Amino acid sequence: MESSVPSGHRMKANAVRDVMTRQPITIDPEAPLATALSVMREKQIRHLPVVDNRGELVGIITDRDLRSAAMAPSIAEFLPVDLKQAVEGAAMILDELRVRDAMTWAVVTTRPDASVAEAGAVMFERRVGSLPVRENGKLVGIVTERDIFKALMMSIQPVRGADPDTFFW
Repeated sequence: MESSVPSGHRMKANAVRDVMTRQPITIDPEAPLATALSVMREKQIRHLPVVDNRGELVGIITDRDLRSAAMAPSIAEFLPVDLKQAVEGAAMILDELRVRDAMTWAVVTTRPDASVAEAGAVMFERRVGSLPVRENGKLVGIVTERDIFKALMMSIQPVRGADPDTFFW
């Protein structure tokens, strides 16, 4: 990839729009949890904005939400027989769970014109790994911890290389 930044100069990303992923992959609240897991694995992502059939952002589901929903079946083998049967019954119910059953409904969002520092501070304070980006009520992107760190790396002197993906390697 060619860069228009002169050699020795670092590009600064000041606004969320400069670092966000545009048109993020989304999922429907009625989709099975297994579908959310499959999409996350295939696309190598950890956060899926949840949008309804009108395209409105209604929540977010993360790898952490999926791990929490799947935790009971994974510990079943270590439990006494009576508890194991109860957990195995819960595992059958898990197969019927939908995204809406495990997602975070009160999603924290940001704007494309918010500063990267502001977005990072909100993520830190709220202990979230991503922020869906909304403009005029519509989902236009998502900014993740990785995006924030990449913006930070672009603003500091590299240890090696001009591309953040080659730092330290």
